[in-house]
Amino acid sequence: MSESTIPGFRRVPRTGVIYVMNRARRRGYAYTDPAWANLGQGMPEAGPLPDAPPRVETITIDVPRQEYGPVAGEIALRQKIADLYNRLFRQRKSSQYTWENVSIAGGGRVALTRLAAALGNINMGHFLPDYTAYEELLSVFKAFIPIPILLDQEEGYQAPLATLKREILGRGLKALLVSNPCNPTGQLVEGERLRRWVQMARDLHCSLILDEFYSHYIYTGMLNAHPPKIVSAAAYVEDVDKDPVILVDGLTKNWRYPGWRLGWTLGPKEVINAIASAGSFLDGGPNHPFQAPAMELLDPEYVYQETEAIQRHFTKKRAYTLERLRDMGIMVEAEPAGAFYVWANLAQLPPPLNDGLSFFAAGLEENVITVPGVFFDVNPERRREVARYGNYSRISFGPSMEKLEQGLDALARLIANPPKE
Repeated sequence: MSESTIPGFRRVPRTGVIYVMNRARRRGYAYTDPAWANLGQGMPEAGPLPDAPPRVETITIDVPRQEYGPVAGEIALRQKIADLYNRLFRQRKSSQYTWENVSIAGGGRVALTRLAAALGNINMGHFLPDYTAYEELLSVFKAFIPIPILLDQEEGYQAPLATLKREILGRGLKALLVSNPCNPTGQLVEGERLRRWVQMARDLHCSLILDEFYSHYIYTGMLNAHPPKIVSAAAYVEDVDKDPVILVDGLTKNWRYPGWRLGWTLGPKEVINAIASAGSFLDGGPNHPFQAPAMELLDPEYVYQETEAIQRHFTKKRAYTLERLRDMGIMVEAEPAGAFYVWANLAQLPPPLNDGLSFFAAGLEENVITVPGVFFDVNPERRREVARYGNYSRISFGPSMEKLEQGLDALARLIANPPKE
């Protein structure tokens, strides 16, 4: 690992999205500049959607909430989250979540960092490709050893249950970190397959840590169904305090409030106590003033209405994006069943556009941003020399339809007139 020129410090790499945004800013990008389209963004559009609940525009902060809050979050908010999961996924089940099964954190990365800090000296499995921020997360904490599990394009970037069992037993995995739906491929584990994953975790004594931040962006259900289809492993947990299933979610994606920086972890009380202890020295606790207004966003009917609007709107953007990319000669080996990304194979494009880094760099000349696929080859501490996914790019349909059209038009112009090598 390269050293800093300042004594005692190391060079800390930026995650893929942060890297591309810094490069774009050096080329003149600004959020408010209408000339640019950001198809690399990892957040959904945050404005009003047809038939969605009204957006929160003002917040009143009580004086006591300007003080430090509890490290694990206010009990009222924790109970509200527990009640939501019980209503959505655990009706008529004897084991129910309570506030003691919930911890609030300052967003998803903080929640995952707390979990990583609470893990012991174990082998922990993670998939390739997966969320870019996992790379440094898996590098910083030295107690556990990250073990990569390669997902094959021939399998549609899915992990067969037999393969997972073999990895867990053969490599002695005690934990498995997975984004579901997956960022960047959009692949989804649901229904009977997800039930078997939970059963596997129970039987093999391997903690299943599921990043469910995109669990409301589901495209395998019926549009306009009420309630809408939402996928969570919470539906298949038998005992909330004994099953080794830990879920991470928050307001960032499924509620479309990324700037609020509020996330949560749901799991056995023992795990919640451990990550609260980690939070006491890592971050000191989540945003206090925003916890009270978050309560009203967690009413089941509000969640259903927001999710229905998301699924109608993003289903249209998904179909539009897939059609435009295929017209450009970009391959999509596995259509996204969830999230709002397309894992785009550039191999059939003319050089140098068949390389994700070159595709990104050339796109900046057309004022469009993408994320090179190599950033999703999660490689903690650069243990592997050969990088995968050089021919891939993650293209987001998170922006508004107007920006999506603008960005895809820019990519079409780029491919029609490729730069010389």
